[in-house]
Amino acid sequence: MKMVRSENVVGYEGEVEVEEEEKEMEMGMVGSPQQQMKLVVVGYALTSKKTKSFLQPKLVGLARNKGILFVAIDQSRPLSDQGPFDIVLHKLSGSKWSRILEDYRQTHPHVAVLDPPDAIQQVYNRQYMLEDVADLNLSDSYGTVGVPKQLVIENDPSSISDAVNKAGLTLPLVAKPLVAKSHELSLAYDMLSLQKLEPPLVLQEFINHGGVLFKVFIVGEAVKVVRRFSLPDVSKRELSKSAGVFHFPRVSCVAASAEEADLDPCVGELPPRPLLERLARELRRRLGLRLFNLDIIREHGTKDRYYVIDINYFPGNWKIFEGQLTAGARFEIGWIMYLPLILNNTR
Repeated sequence: MKMVRSENVVGYEGEVEVEEEEKEMEMGMVGSPQQQMKLVVVGYALTSKKTKSFLQPKLVGLARNKGILFVAIDQSRPLSDQGPFDIVLHKLSGSKWSRILEDYRQTHPHVAVLDPPDAIQQVYNRQYMLEDVADLNLSDSYGTVGVPKQLVIENDPSSISDAVNKAGLTLPLVAKPLVAKSHELSLAYDMLSLQKLEPPLVLQEFINHGGVLFKVFIVGEAVKVVRRFSLPDVSKRELSKSAGVFHFPRVSCVAASAEEADLDPCVGELPPRPLLERLARELRRRLGLRLFNLDIIREHGTKDRYYVIDINYFPGNWKIFEGQLTAGARFEIGWIMYLPLILNNTR
């Protein structure tokens, strides 16, 4: 069997069996004659960091066995000259790339692009990120879903205290960078400390939630929720005795899983499935995204009052999709197996 080095097709050590692979790709099929399946070609345009963390050799090999082939997009060549692709998976930024991708979407309507650049940009800006959740004002027999009160500060930290008073926000306040590509946050306990913050930023009212948040992963029509430890509650007594700004880098990302923790049921009980599915369905339609996750909290002391505090596009940890996710279907390699389902839903 002839072996070559390929820089575009990702696999174990970058090598592929060319003769058989080319025949299979021409037919659009993969697998033995007895168990042939449609080959789904995923062109990917990711940063080197994202590629390294996401496209692990084991995942790529297992995906290939399941009929999913990852092909690197060469950004130095016209996108229309590459492929053919069934899906374009990307996480790049910049107006040039956005124009390239938008032109490609217009000329290749049969290709599923994950996701439209304009839709992604909306959730990168925390000024607009939660607007669709607020406008939705979801409320039914399973509970209510809203957003915390928040205030955008674009400049002049000396005016933050006056702006907070005028907006009617109450301490403590969570400070987040306006551009959501940074996951760092701070918690400010007093008005004087607000002047130490560095705009542009968003101030969100802190809602006690038992120190647990729910990360809701959405891939097409699939929804998966897990528990993560979060910032602890702040009592009125603690607030009256505390001052300053406390910094927390990537709280929900680095915190240990709360899945196996012995939690009070009032804190650890997952949000009702029908509520999450309705929320996911509405936000898919409103945001125009199919690959994102929500950070949701339940107000401590309530049974059914939820708040979306963040939305992330194409987040890093999708291993939670491993296992039995739908009746009769096992996705051994995790969330990536949902890509063919997304493709089918767009045709």
